[in-house]
Amino acid sequence: MPQRFEIHPDNPQPRLLKQATALLDQGEVLAVPTDSSYALVCHLDDKAASDKLRRIRGVDDKHHLTLLCRDLSELATYAQVDNQQYRMLKAATPGAYTFILQATKEVPRRLSHPSRKTIGLRVPDHKVLQDLLALHSTPLLATTLIAPGETDPINDADEICERYQGRVAAVIDAGACPRSPTTVVDLSRGDPVVIREGRGALGKLGL
Repeated sequence: MPQRFEIHPDNPQPRLLKQATALLDQGEVLAVPTDSSYALVCHLDDKAASDKLRRIRGVDDKHHLTLLCRDLSELATYAQVDNQQYRMLKAATPGAYTFILQATKEVPRRLSHPSRKTIGLRVPDHKVLQDLLALHSTPLLATTLIAPGETDPINDADEICERYQGRVAAVIDAGACPRSPTTVVDLSRGDPVVIREGRGALGKLGL
């Protein structure tokens, strides 16, 4: 069974999060809670780990993966953001939004969209995940935890442990997630385009 870290949702135990961070540094894939649903995450700069994440999720290299960032200062390192876009991002983060942006050279080529050189970025509003990102000190590569052939994310730590035995190294259990997808907004071509309306309210974006 995957290692299970039972984390308090409001007062996360640093000792357990440090153990989870060590697994990420070793190239492992973890299942973690977010403000929208559980996600699979791995180290940004580890190609073997990102390949493993794609295999577990059942997606190819054309599938958009997302960078989970602590705050906008990190986000600006990996994406090209103009003043208008920055104002929108500032109003919406942290929160259940994913923004598609033009990738900077800091993003490994294998992680950006192969034809458009874009990347999905978000700043999650989840205390446990924020503390994990702070300890890890760099963004995490992520994808929603949806089993191949299914459409809904898995939201129960027991089920994740059972179904992903031998595939993920650990599950961070901080209780149930909302089980609602993020709102996805494409900012890579100028004017905002809503790709998917999810948990993040459009009114917060001024749309």
